[in-house]
Amino acid sequence: MEGLYKKEIFELLEQKGIPFEKMEHEAVFTMEEMDRAGITKKGCVCKNLFLRDAKGKQHYLVTAPEDKRVDMKKLAAQIGSTRLSFASPERLERYLKIQQGSVSPLCILNDESRTVIFVADEDLKQEKEIGVHPNDNTATLWISFQDLEGLIREHGNETVFAHFEPQEPEA
Repeated sequence: MEGLYKKEIFELLEQKGIPFEKMEHEAVFTMEEMDRAGITKKGCVCKNLFLRDAKGKQHYLVTAPEDKRVDMKKLAAQIGSTRLSFASPERLERYLKIQQGSVSPLCILNDESRTVIFVADEDLKQEKEIGVHPNDNTATLWISFQDLEGLIREHGNETVFAHFEPQEPEA
């Protein structure tokens, strides 16, 4: 798959003069693994979902803080979409050139069609920096949300904001 991955993402950020901090670690596939690796201690780590509408015509890359719950029914209503579901691994590779486990808002920079809509939680605007993968789950990149959103807009993808509810604590 051709696209921007860890090395290219770091080079792009340096080229554009965007400040960031990187944390190398073992491959992590879930938020629980990120917690165990101590990544979430640094700050707001985001979870990312690649979704599609009912007909598979529109795709969304959803980014929310790890402690928020993404209710797909409520989200569809907020963004004016038909029923949302997870996009297949094949669609993930076709549109974002990435495999499951490494999804990141930075994957949208691999969207050649510039049709994937970036959906971010409204509260991310208030975060000083957020933690996302650099399109590779063996590192976490700490970057300001404003810089991230700017990169996505510059690339030509639409950004919309949604409100996600806090996740219920596990008993």
